Amino acid sequence: MAGNTSFDNWSPRTDLAVEISNTLKLSKSEDYEIPGVAIDEEYIEAHDIRVTRVGIKNALGEKNMGKPRGEYITIECTNMKENDPETHKEVIDLLSQAITSLLPNKEKKDMDILVIGLGNRFATPDTLGPKVTNKVLVTRHLSMKMPEKIDESVCHLSSFAPGVMGLTGIETTEIISGVAEKTKPDCIIAIDALAARSTSRINSTIQITNTGISPGAGVGNPRKQLNEETVGCPVIAIGVPTVVDTATLVTDAFNQLIDNMLKQAERSELYDMLKELSEQEKYQLIKETLFPEIADLFVTPKEIDEVIEYLTNIIANGINIAVHPGITIDDINKYTH
Repeated sequence: MAGNTSFDNWSPRTDLAVEISNTLKLSKSEDYEIPGVAIDEEYIEAHDIRVTRVGIKNALGEKNMGKPRGEYITIECTNMKENDPETHKEVIDLLSQAITSLLPNKEKKDMDILVIGLGNRFATPDTLGPKVTNKVLVTRHLSMKMPEKIDESVCHLSSFAPGVMGLTGIETTEIISGVAEKTKPDCIIAIDALAARSTSRINSTIQITNTGISPGAGVGNPRKQLNEETVGCPVIAIGVPTVVDTATLVTDAFNQLIDNMLKQAERSELYDMLKELSEQEKYQLIKETLFPEIADLFVTPKEIDEVIEYLTNIIANGINIAVHPGITIDDINKYTH
């Protein structure tokens, strides 16, 4: 996670700008406007999809949010983790629109895109990035070997999964920088698994941002930042929270327990004391109780294998439609299956 604000020092791990903004607003009031931050929300009732755009506009916004300046677009939909093709299609369309809105040089017809799949292909919750690189429509080699077969309906796209430092012994950003130096892409699109503060957002939220990403941040092991400054070209990061840390999980259960106790029992000093605990106090209490035995454990749903396949198809098709002009889902399926 980027930033070291006082907010980040106590809060449960999250990579989602929408969760940070929601928490800041709740600490003040529902109508509170975060200085330096613009927030716009859209709700699509037909598929129960919420799209939130968080724009961090200046240094004050960076300080308040603990994240770098830029645009953060979040697509939330519970049914994206279910076998629901119609909803998946709607999410794909929204994702492609979000990516398109963040692409640099939108008018350039022969844009060169490098797709990077971050993560460990041997750990299921972390395989999203590598799996997406296998599903995107790769064309750069065709434009070099058979230029007469390539027209303006596709861009020059290449992809690879660099692995994680624990397996390669090399900083991920160093590997990507070397590839970018040779291939000179107009833009890098990086996909990674994230962490969320709320268990309800696991596998049901996609964040798209033009600020880059810190590989490994989702599990509290961030590496060198992957952004325009470190690799020499704009970086769009796409992430899905696939894990939650145990302290956050227990905090959610604790809150539910308090609510149920207050509903079923008469008020008492104990219940009043529990109810008045702030989110910071609850999280710190639980984290200290869990430490060191299970404080650094991360949890993922039991159906993660199936859900990763759904998310892989959604993100890969969203990228394909966004970067390849004139290509439809039917065309993509024809060439990638």
